[in-house]
Amino acid sequence: MTTPPTPGIPQESRAPVDDLDYRNAPGTRIHLRARQRSADATVWGRLALHLPGFLTSLLVVAGAGMLLEAWLGPPAWLPASLWLCSGALVFHRPSERFLARHFFGLQHPLPAELATLAPVWREVTARAGIDGARYELWIEESDGLNALAAAGHIVAVTRRALEQLPTGQLAAVLAHELGHHTRGHTWSGLLTWWYALPGRLAWRGLAAGTVRLVRVTSGFSYPVAVVLVLLLGWLAFATLTATYGLPLLLLALPYLTAAVGRRAELRADAHAAVLGFGPMLAQVLHGVLAEEAKGGADGTGRLSRLLASHPDHRTRLHHLQRHLRQTPGTPQGGHPLG
Repeated sequence: MTTPPTPGIPQESRAPVDDLDYRNAPGTRIHLRARQRSADATVWGRLALHLPGFLTSLLVVAGAGMLLEAWLGPPAWLPASLWLCSGALVFHRPSERFLARHFFGLQHPLPAELATLAPVWREVTARAGIDGARYELWIEESDGLNALAAAGHIVAVTRRALEQLPTGQLAAVLAHELGHHTRGHTWSGLLTWWYALPGRLAWRGLAAGTVRLVRVTSGFSYPVAVVLVLLLGWLAFATLTATYGLPLLLLALPYLTAAVGRRAELRADAHAAVLGFGPMLAQVLHGVLAEEAKGGADGTGRLSRLLASHPDHRTRLHHLQRHLRQTPGTPQGGHPLG
């Protein structure tokens, strides 16, 4: 099967479309799942890990509300209530579009780009039994072979991935991102970041203020600075004693959160493999590995790997092998993978 040239995308950079078996062309009856979204173990793990941060942020916002009430008069519960309700903006389409443009730096696909992207997305979502019209496709101006899923309905691919990946591999990348959405990784990740933000900002402000205070006092008198440091140390020790050392768990939080994020990536890979895109996804990972080897990319250190939100490509390929060895079955959408 040949493909006519698409305006706006160089023909020599586009792969043929005959590497993907389109079984769900427009007009084909598609069986949609009754439950379009779920929440897997990584979602509940992420929410549990961020519960202390959420409670800290709630205290910060509540304290700000009491100060606001004392100064200006509005009820103290109003800021906390508005902040709690603001999480719903994750699924608010205009808010998502604002995030896509101004936070993630994404762009709407041009008609020629959408003509290439939309049929692949339709095939991926049809195999999964998902209503693809619920999601919005975006383009990221990047020279990396990458894609992202965010908020409640954002799915984006880089321009290089759109122009250079064969459609089967592009479908595998999109199936991976769809897995993030249907398993709840995107909304839980954004919500935990948002609800932990006030506490994180307050902690950074307190730390910066403490350092500045110590520097200022040391400029006047070193004994005063020493007394201040000892006082702060005593307060920290008293806090740890009163809370049975629970704040020390916050030191491990970045590592635990990164571990949960890596597990979520592997689950999204499994989602793509179950839909029949495992071999294509493996080809994408092998291609990225070849580029890294050609560019002489150095391996990251142990600490960097522990803090990485994504597993390395060799680990992802290792976990994909068990799905590649399995006999393809019938996805939840009702279409055989064959």
